[in-house]
Amino acid sequence: MSSLKQNLSQKMLQKLSPQQIQFIKLLQLNTQDFEEKVEQELLDNPALEDNRTEGVDDDYDNNNDDFGDDDYLSNDVDVDELLRANGGDDDGGFRLNEDYSGDEQREMPLASQGSFQEYLMEQARATFYSEVDLQLAIHLINSIEEDGYLRRELRSIVNDLAFNENIITTEEHLEKLLIKIQNFDPAGIAARDLQECLLLQLYKKDYGDNPSITLAESIIAEQMEAFSKKHYDKIKRSLKIDDDQLKAAIAEIVKLNPKPGETGSGSNKTQYIVPDFIVTGTNDDIEVRLNSRNTPELRISSSYAETLRAYEHSGKNDKNLRDAVQYIKQKLDGAKWFIDSVKQRQNTLLSTMHAIASRQKDFFEEGDEACLKPMILKDIAQQVSLDISTISRVANSKYVETDFGIFPLKFFFSEGIVTEEGEEVSNREIKKILSDAIGAENKKKPLTDEALMELLKVKGYNIARRTVAKYREQLNIPVARLRKEL
Repeated sequence: MSSLKQNLSQKMLQKLSPQQIQFIKLLQLNTQDFEEKVEQELLDNPALEDNRTEGVDDDYDNNNDDFGDDDYLSNDVDVDELLRANGGDDDGGFRLNEDYSGDEQREMPLASQGSFQEYLMEQARATFYSEVDLQLAIHLINSIEEDGYLRRELRSIVNDLAFNENIITTEEHLEKLLIKIQNFDPAGIAARDLQECLLLQLYKKDYGDNPSITLAESIIAEQMEAFSKKHYDKIKRSLKIDDDQLKAAIAEIVKLNPKPGETGSGSNKTQYIVPDFIVTGTNDDIEVRLNSRNTPELRISSSYAETLRAYEHSGKNDKNLRDAVQYIKQKLDGAKWFIDSVKQRQNTLLSTMHAIASRQKDFFEEGDEACLKPMILKDIAQQVSLDISTISRVANSKYVETDFGIFPLKFFFSEGIVTEEGEEVSNREIKKILSDAIGAENKKKPLTDEALMELLKVKGYNIARRTVAKYREQLNIPVARLRKEL
């Protein structure tokens, strides 16, 4: 008989409260998204008011630092007791129904601009006279991705149409329709890959009187792999052309757009950077401020407290009253939690930015990137006694305005490198040296990673070649072979 073993183990699980979840979500929002969230909360919760738009009643002004005693209720109103007297549960039956897990970032609508798909559909309506062909063409257009490419196989689209739309067609028929769509504006739209995209654009430019465009077509059609790897000698041998002809053809190719969907009828939104912090250096002192748009003057609605008082003195004892009081308590608690979360967000943002500014004081005074000191998230987390994940949320998508321009908060974080003299410097300084060296190199003989490593050694930075390669990749700089020019 097998024995039955029992094991007793303890596990410690941490569960975040709704208030903590709300704070975390607010913390990771940048200024623009935070403003939208506040506006939405003001619309959703009538118990929440903005002092900048509402009249301030001194008797019920709760926009102060002490929200621990349910200030929104008068001293003689006991909501929980009122609920129990009307048959409610001991906990008042309170349940937060607001959906705080919804979308944290709402897309701003495009102002009087259609997507490039809509632009293509306009052209399709003027091209396809058959209702069936037009319906198929619109399905193809809706399958085009944001950058302008049609990456779904036609076979899959045929199956989609059969199963979802009950429309029977063939790959061959879709191919004929696709060829017509590929002749729409913008040039290169609905291509299946980069090679087809570039060829579509070249075909539109080929009027027969420009040999460079004709040669460019041959390069893309026949030597695409060699061109992408900059194997220019191989291209010249294969096509029997000289340097001047190759240069002229490449000059035509580089004019082409590899992402035609981004130049449609205005499908792109203009993104504006709103700084979350303002840091200024005056008289050897660094001043840190939050953008005022991060500090809304929120308060509890006085009318809701008045309503509770009226219910208390009404003398009624029925279910409708209990439901009304539950609803009011829910809204009041929701407003209180939101105000607390906003204040906690403000304090966390300011304490984090103060810590960053103190560590990078030289940069904020001089504006020289070489003044940046090595600093990682853990350094700031320890300084302000917060979790690393909290600092990461602050640093993400936030910007700071300085006397020398606007910088993403992540700009100030970097790992340290120790020089031969034992001095610790930011790896950002190493990256700047690499960037400057590559920018000044002879493009006919670009510097290899080995050569860059030796250059850094001369300057006192003993760094391995693989580390040089890592920094080069972080700078989005290709290897030497791909930087080579004729």
